[in-house]
Amino acid sequence: MDSKNYHEDLSHIRSMMERSSRFISLSGLSGVVAGLTAIIGAIYVYFVFQREGINYFDGNRNIFNPALVKELVGIGIVILVVAVLSGYIFTASKSKKKGLKIWDGTTKRLLITFAVPLVAGGFFCLALLYHHLFVFIAPATLIFYGLALVAAERYTLTDVKYLGYLEIILGLISLFILGWGLLFWAIGFGILHVVYGLIMHKKYK
Repeated sequence: MDSKNYHEDLSHIRSMMERSSRFISLSGLSGVVAGLTAIIGAIYVYFVFQREGINYFDGNRNIFNPALVKELVGIGIVILVVAVLSGYIFTASKSKKKGLKIWDGTTKRLLITFAVPLVAGGFFCLALLYHHLFVFIAPATLIFYGLALVAAERYTLTDVKYLGYLEIILGLISLFILGWGLLFWAIGFGILHVVYGLIMHKKYK
């Protein structure tokens, strides 16, 4: 009996320590929604290319006019906003159900750690955009996003780093297969997010 209580106490202490040092309310459903949003966005971009007379799968290098680039950037921003909002809504809901605060010292450290690679990557992609090196933007977003996930793992679920590793690997591969960025982008931000989100939802619900 004493042994059972001892193990229960240790389990409770570990749980309290985890809650105090890690943000554990990330919702798997937010990953699913973000992934589906990215896939829908990629499909929409494909039809935008079709409208502009660009056959994405013909393997040719295409030149994008400034208006098209602005439209693609706008689509990317919309996808980002939807993903962030859905992530906040699902995570806030999960935190409320668990009786946990969504905003505390751990959350701040998580966001700062996550933001550093993302902000650096954002400026890097702006430089690529400025120099019309569009073909490198998709690989760069995957790589920097993956680095952000690996860095953020310290303050949240350990499983996040595995998604980060996959994003980095996918980005590095896409550097050697230039011209197929949209496809790699859809796989990395779309399919991987959906699969990861479903696994996390089942594991931590």
